[in-house]
Amino acid sequence: MKSVYMDNNATTMIAEEVLSAMNRVSHLFGNPSSMHACGREASKAVEHARRQVAELIGAGEDEIIFTSGGTESDNTVFSLARELIDSGSPRNRIVTSVIEHPAIIETCKYLGTKGYKIDFAPVDRTGKVDLGQLQNLIDDDVLLVSIMMGNNETGTIQDIEAISAMAKSNGALFHTDAVQAIGKLFIDVHALNIDYLSLSAHKFYGPKGVGALYVRKGAPFETYVKGGHQEEGRRAGTYNTQSIVGLGEAARLASESLEEERTKLWAMRERLREGILTSIPNVTVNGHPSDCLPGTLNVSFSSAEGESILLMLDLNGIAVSTGSACATGSLEPSYVLLASGLDIELAHGSIRFSLGRYNTFEDVDYVLETLPPIIKRLRGISTR
Repeated sequence: MKSVYMDNNATTMIAEEVLSAMNRVSHLFGNPSSMHACGREASKAVEHARRQVAELIGAGEDEIIFTSGGTESDNTVFSLARELIDSGSPRNRIVTSVIEHPAIIETCKYLGTKGYKIDFAPVDRTGKVDLGQLQNLIDDDVLLVSIMMGNNETGTIQDIEAISAMAKSNGALFHTDAVQAIGKLFIDVHALNIDYLSLSAHKFYGPKGVGALYVRKGAPFETYVKGGHQEEGRRAGTYNTQSIVGLGEAARLASESLEEERTKLWAMRERLREGILTSIPNVTVNGHPSDCLPGTLNVSFSSAEGESILLMLDLNGIAVSTGSACATGSLEPSYVLLASGLDIELAHGSIRFSLGRYNTFEDVDYVLETLPPIIKRLRGISTR
């Protein structure tokens, strides 16, 4: 049976080049914070990776802080906002959107229970943040605006340049969760006027458990993980040297192959989308039709449960998702799709296909061969 992995938004396979780079530094067991030769050699590898990550997003090396991944990076920014508000800042409100990753949604819900003022901007049917309503929410009491660059479920890309300008014109700080966008979109943090940006290695063919937070030089910052002096005192904890090297190599590969990969992913996505629309009636494609991450396709099938579709595809060797991997285990329909105005039945029947670097057009054709009879069978059962 053919094996097809189309859940790359959940996590990606580690690239062979990344594994090789990590293996090459397996002998660097020294603590990068130590002053002896063994430590200095490890530190050199860490700093090389920092340069690679900085180059990927157009940042300075001193603007990159290594973290354990996107969730920690997001939480660090919101911890900073909480610290600034608690210190008596006249700006005491946070604005985000209704479709953010759980790392932000759940953090904001928690802060709300503690009395912090959080406002959620709505989105339109395509998953785009309503810029008019967002503008109405941003006043001179807003400290932080946080809007994700590309959505993990629908792939919809936000107008980060316009949103950042909106925040800055009102004196607010701006953060974007770019975890899904890294390696898929060209990003220049200075051109976009971003203060904080989150990324995670395992979303672009690097190892799990390592990521980074971009902090614009001069932007306020408060240490979230306290302890030692690592990262210039900005994030304590002994460096995970091998994983950081893997992150750096993944960043290098992403920089080199960005345009070629985007073109291939979009072509495969469109072949899959057109094939589904041609071979299966009564389907709804979710997300923006053009401002969408290449490789991400979210489709709702009426009169068919997403979980059943997923399991039957899995029996045929095809791995997909019914929504965000971070929400797996919940029988609730996707809050992202509901926020976009999709009705609850269609939200329950949604499948996310997320293609990646190692997918082929043959994979797409196999899905198009396998999926239609599955939907037909499930619809037959549901109408009896």
